[in-house]
Amino acid sequence: MSIRDNIKGGALTETTFLVLLAVYQPNHGYGIMRFIETATKGRVTLGAGTLYGAINALVKKQWIAPYGDEADGKKKAYIITNTGKQKVAEELRRMDEVLRLASTIIREDEDQ
Repeated sequence: MSIRDNIKGGALTETTFLVLLAVYQPNHGYGIMRFIETATKGRVTLGAGTLYGAINALVKKQWIAPYGDEADGKKKAYIITNTGKQKVAEELRRMDEVLRLASTIIREDEDQ
């Protein structure tokens, strides 16, 4: 699975953004799924294939990294990297710009 994020400064996919938010604290796959479902009030639910495809892509990009020692038999956990945090910050700035533009246009339309 290939996730097309930030191609030429474009938007992150919602899945990528939510996974990054879910691993600001160490979290394993099932915990990430539950975080996303809870945080979005059930609007977004990820299947295992989608989630693990996203995790693998984010590890490859070095936006998240394995966390802790998996030799102790616990589930594999992940944590966001500094690069991942930079991508989240960039996405927040991009979303803020889009929100400001949309708000301006809608306000102007309502004033007419």
